[in-house]
Amino acid sequence: MNVDEIAGIAHEPERQRYRAPIGVVMLTHGAGGSRESPLLRKICDEWARRGWLAVRYNLPYRRRRPKGPPSGSAASDQAGVAEAIALAHTLTKGPVIAGGHSYGGRMTSMVIADQAAAVDVLTLFSYPLHPPGKPERVRTDHLPRIAAPTVFTHGTADPFGTLDELRPAAALIPAASEIVEVTGARHDLGSETLDVPALAVDAALRLLA
Repeated sequence: MNVDEIAGIAHEPERQRYRAPIGVVMLTHGAGGSRESPLLRKICDEWARRGWLAVRYNLPYRRRRPKGPPSGSAASDQAGVAEAIALAHTLTKGPVIAGGHSYGGRMTSMVIADQAAAVDVLTLFSYPLHPPGKPERVRTDHLPRIAAPTVFTHGTADPFGTLDELRPAAALIPAASEIVEVTGARHDLGSETLDVPALAVDAALRLLA
């Protein structure tokens, strides 16, 4: 297994419990973030505990420079997502799940909508429905073209979109979808009372079934 080509870090299941991973999960980061995101680490750990190979990887813009937000890099970042998903399919005969946090999730959703890659479940964390304070600039045009079951894990205090805004957006997806509500959480999905990774993984496995 070589995830270096996508600047990835793999979380492997315990070999004593699992002869081979059940499937592969590919997750990437938000704008301004990286594969070292605490949220991605926790989610990948949770998937590995469930017997999956989970990889957190850097988008192409982050591979080019260690800090700063993406700028005009959407096309190359989407190509990077497609590359990561293609790699996932070479690592397993089982299911492939992909997604990411904020910008990374949006890029992944656009790749799936454009059929540039295929996944069994799409998992989106803090999907950025619109820029904070600009609800008129919605980012939903591609959602009706997503054929994969989709999980949205979203905080009730996320400035990038309210739950009332997210529900009709999720309904645009013709495949099955589920919203995991994280009470009180903002865009980073931090919660002192809820196990966000476990809830998100549970939802993805329900849609997979």
